[in-house]
Amino acid sequence: MASAPDWISNPLGVVDGMFAASQSDLNSGWEAKVSEFFKDHLKEEDSRALVSSLNDVPLHYLKPNSLVKFRCFIQDMFDPEFFMSEYETVHPATTARVLHCGKYLDVTECGVDFQSKKTATAERQTFYCVPIPGENTWVKESYAASSRARVVPSTSYVPTRQKRSYEDDEDTEDMDTQPQKQREPQSGPQSPTEQHGNGDCKRQETEAPSSQAASASRLDLNFPLPGEKGPSCLVKVYEDGDSFKLNEMLEVFGILSVSPALSALADDKDGSSSSLDPSASMETAEEQRVHRPPASLVPRLHMLHARPLAHNNPLLPPATTGDDACSSPPAEMAAVRAELLSYFTHILLGDGLAAEYLVLHLVSNVYARRDVLPLGKFSLNLSGCPAAASFTRRLYQIVQQLVPSSFYLAMSLQNMNQMHLVPKKDYVANRLASGTLQLARNTSLFLDETQLEQGHLDAAGVRNVTALGNLILWQKVDYDFNYHQMEFPCNVNVLVASEGRSLLPSDCRLRLQPQVSPAHMEEYLSSIHLHPQASSQLNKFRTYLSTARRLDYAISDEMTKAVEEDFVDMRKDDPENVSAEDLHRLLVVARLLSASQGQTSLSRDVWLRARHTDALRRSRMEPPPQRVDGNEP
Repeated sequence: MASAPDWISNPLGVVDGMFAASQSDLNSGWEAKVSEFFKDHLKEEDSRALVSSLNDVPLHYLKPNSLVKFRCFIQDMFDPEFFMSEYETVHPATTARVLHCGKYLDVTECGVDFQSKKTATAERQTFYCVPIPGENTWVKESYAASSRARVVPSTSYVPTRQKRSYEDDEDTEDMDTQPQKQREPQSGPQSPTEQHGNGDCKRQETEAPSSQAASASRLDLNFPLPGEKGPSCLVKVYEDGDSFKLNEMLEVFGILSVSPALSALADDKDGSSSSLDPSASMETAEEQRVHRPPASLVPRLHMLHARPLAHNNPLLPPATTGDDACSSPPAEMAAVRAELLSYFTHILLGDGLAAEYLVLHLVSNVYARRDVLPLGKFSLNLSGCPAAASFTRRLYQIVQQLVPSSFYLAMSLQNMNQMHLVPKKDYVANRLASGTLQLARNTSLFLDETQLEQGHLDAAGVRNVTALGNLILWQKVDYDFNYHQMEFPCNVNVLVASEGRSLLPSDCRLRLQPQVSPAHMEEYLSSIHLHPQASSQLNKFRTYLSTARRLDYAISDEMTKAVEEDFVDMRKDDPENVSAEDLHRLLVVARLLSASQGQTSLSRDVWLRARHTDALRRSRMEPPPQRVDGNEP
C-alpha cells in the first residue's frame, strides 16, 4: 500500500503496480481495484485537503502526472474517443518487449508495436469543464484557505508576474510561500490517442508558457459568463460516464496531464501529426482547435474519482446530489434569521416586508418537478426601486456576499440585443457554444431592469427576453441546436429589480416602500456594509441561507386538511380574487417561512403568518389599469 505522499505525487505508480500484478492474475480486476483504492483514500476530508487544486494553484506550479482536484462545471460533452488501454513496445537495440498500461495517459512510450496482438483498445468520454459559473470570491478564498496541499518550490525556475496562469488580478504574493515551477520529467507510458515523439525519445519538460495571456485571448475558453477567469480542463472519464450530466457541478480528482506533445498537436499547421493521432484525420481544423487546445492553457485531467456536488458552499459539509436534503436544522437558525432580517431591512431603506420576502427568495429551491411544473421556485420582482443605479448595484453586492454563486445582468437595450443568453450548438467546431443562462444549480441571477431605457428590441433581444421569461416560469432553458431546440431544466433563483412593474413574469411581485428618505443616497448605501472583522457574522448568514435551502419539509395530513378548509373559506369571501394560483403561492410562502425558521413541517402559526404576509404584499399592488370607459380590462 502506497503512503499518502506517494499516491498523491505519483498516482501512476499505483496504477502501474496494480496493472503489473494483474499480468499474473487474469481475474484480478485491477481496474476496479484502482478505482476503489483512490475512492477509499479520498473518503476523508483531511485526505482531500492534501490534494492540490486547479482552482487555487496556477497550472505551471503543479507537478505533471500528480493527483490534483478540480471544482468544476460540465459545460460540454465531447464525442467518445478510443485509446490503447494496453500496448507493447519494442526496444530498438535489444528488441525486448514490454507491455504497458495506456489508461490515464495521453501520450505513449516510444517504440509502440501497433501490430502486436497484445494491443487492446477501449473507449473513454471527454467532458469540457470550466470553473463553476459566477462562483463568488469569498467561496474561492475559503476553499483555498482550507487546503493543506504543499508544492515543493523548484530552484531552477521562478515564474515572472506575466506568467501567472489565470488569477492575473491578484495581489503580488510572497515568493517565500508561493510554490514555484516544477520541472518534473514525464513518467509512465503514453497512449497513441494524442501521440507525438521526439528524436531521442527523451522526456520533455513542461514549461510555463511565456505568452499564455496572448494564447488565452486567441483561444475561446467558452466560459458561460463574461469576464470569468480560471482554468478550463478536458476531463477524461473511464467509468460510469453516463451517470454525469451536462451543467452538473463536480469535484474531480484525477491525474494531471500537460504533456508538451499535446501542445505540439494543437500547433500543428501542416497536418503532419494526423498520422500520429488517428482521430485527428477525422476532424476538421476547427474541431481540432476546440477539442485539442494547448495543454498549457487547457490541461487534461484523467478522472480517478469524482463527487457530484449538491452545493459549493465551503462552510457546509460536502454533500453529493443524492444526499442534499438536510433533516436536522441547527438550533440557532431562528436567531440568525432575525439578524439577517434586520440587516436586509436596513439595506432596503427600512422596508421590513421587502426584507422578509428577500429572505424567502434566497432560501427558495426547486425541490421537485411535477410534469412541467417546477415545485419550490420563488422568483421575486422587487419594483419601486430608486432610480439611482447605485441602489440596485449595491443590493446585488450584498447578495453576492451571501450566496456561493451569482451573476448581475443589466437589462439595457444593448445587452438584450447583443448578449448570447442561450447556448447554441456549433456544428462547425462540434461543440456547445455557451450562453449566459448556462448556470449551475442554485445560482442567484440578479436582473436589473432599472437599466432598461426606451428603445427597440430587435429579434435577438426578443429571443433573450423570452428566454428569461421561460427561465423564470418553467426553470428551463431551450438550447439552440439550429434545427430544433433541446430543453434543459435548471434551478436558478431570479431576482428582478425594477422601477415599475417588470416586463418579465415572476412568482411574487412586491413594491418597495422606503421608510427612510436619505438626503444623500450614495452616502447611505456606502455605509451599508459589514467590516472585515465581522466576517464571522457574514459566515453565519452564508451558512444559514444554504442550510435553509436544503432543509427537508413535509405537511401533515392534519395541516393539509386545515389548509384546504381555509382556502374554501377564502374563495367564499372573495371568489373574484382568489384562485388556485394564489393557493400555490401561499403554500410556497408557507414552506419557505418554515424553512427560514428551521422548521421541517408546516405549523398552524406559520400558515397564518403566510396568509398575513401575503395580504400585506397584495395591499401594495398597484390597482389594475382602467379602460377609457372606466371599466377594468
